[in-house]
Amino acid sequence: MSKTNPGRFFEDYRVGQVIRHAVPRTVAEGERALYHALYPARHALYSSDEFAAASGLDGSPLDDLIAFHIVFGKSVPDISLNAVANLGYAEGRWLKPVWPGDTLRSESEVIGLKENSNGKSGVVWVRTRGLNQMDEVVLDYVRWVMVRKGDDAAPAPEPVVPELAKSVAPADLVLPEGLDFAQYDFGLAGEPHRWGDYEVGEVIDHVDGVTIEEAEHMLATRLWQNTAKVHFDATFREDGKRLIYGGHVISMARALSFNGLANAQMIVALNGGAHANPCFAGDTIRAWSEVLDKADTHAPGVGAIRLRLVAHKGAAGDHALRGEDGKYAPQVLLDLDYWALMPK
Repeated sequence: MSKTNPGRFFEDYRVGQVIRHAVPRTVAEGERALYHALYPARHALYSSDEFAAASGLDGSPLDDLIAFHIVFGKSVPDISLNAVANLGYAEGRWLKPVWPGDTLRSESEVIGLKENSNGKSGVVWVRTRGLNQMDEVVLDYVRWVMVRKGDDAAPAPEPVVPELAKSVAPADLVLPEGLDFAQYDFGLAGEPHRWGDYEVGEVIDHVDGVTIEEAEHMLATRLWQNTAKVHFDATFREDGKRLIYGGHVISMARALSFNGLANAQMIVALNGGAHANPCFAGDTIRAWSEVLDKADTHAPGVGAIRLRLVAHKGAAGDHALRGEDGKYAPQVLLDLDYWALMPK
């Protein structure tokens, strides 16, 4: 019997299957330092204990996307080790802040399966939960991934495609306990723009660009313990390229969005997302955002803003999203729809 794990292939999944992912991880301030070294992340709530305390929290939690990457990375050996590509996200909610010293683990339930027409791969839908050391769910989201078949002759399962909400309702957003922006310091945050200054339909160009390098991408995937072969093994793809982890693009675009959205402090929900086209080393990422919706919250001075964040490798000022055929434009890398919290 082989003692090594080749990873699951499409035919190995069953709807209803629950997979507990290995290797819990205790997170510390080092995670924050490495995250801020990899990305130009500057949101004040995740940079300063004093700023966070003035906002009603016990201190500065770890960046919301650190929690996402760790929970996601735990699932990779069981869900996407043999992936062709990660395709999208839905119904994501951050339910508890993650603090230095917390221990995170992940588990996933298979909620959908559909073999592709080529008979060589299929799409797997999973709902993944991240839990802390007290078994509290800190993050919950759905993702779907295209996975290779190990045996092309394996029979196709009965297709099950889950019905997913187009967005998380404002009433279902979970705010950190005690959050209070009534005495928010706009000067320290870096921009004067508050919730009421943004209009639905407004488009914000984030101006800056960052060229992706192999070294930083490899450090990121190792940091999050993401072992997907497409990110590590250059022989796994026919073109001989290592695919940049989609989460790396998400974090880079989120960091770039500081310029224009410095006060969109916390991500609390992930409504949907698509990695529209592959990203490779040498691509220069730029970003723009569109305001999709706004909602009030019960927390003092806190509003919720729904944003579409688009990362692309086109020229500065390029806001193209789709072509006349309705497909994503070839320069678009990421189309992410999320709710964030902002001072009113």
